Amino acid sequence: EVQLVESGGGVVQPGGSLKLSCVTSGFTFSDSPMSWVRQAPGEGLEWVASIDETGDYPYYTASVRGRFTISRDNAKNTLYLQMNSLKPEDTAMYYCAARDLSSASWADFHSYNYWGQGTQVTVSS
Repeated sequence: EVQLVESGGGVVQPGGSLKLSCVTSGFTFSDSPMSWVRQAPGEGLEWVASIDETGDYPYYTASVRGRFTISRDNAKNTLYLQMNSLKPEDTAMYYCAARDLSSASWADFHSYNYWGQGTQVTVSS
């Protein structure tokens, strides 16, 4: 059974930090490019960040570049998202997602095979 379990969300003041984790099982994590995707209340899915299967190549949407860091530990089958300098507009449900090697855009959500249940991040004073 494939599982992706996110954790680390919560309520934080603007300017604060959170670190999200996504623990996976049931598929070959070390072969899978991974992404973080978020959904704000009343909005559609938004691609946040991705990382290739080796962990050597991270990619970010412009609004989080320089504030967020995506990383992975293939020995632990775990994906991370370090979020610093958080803003109210970062408030959303954050999902991790896995896919096979693909030339599709990171924001092509149909290209992902597996999704987690999400962890809520709320940035508010």
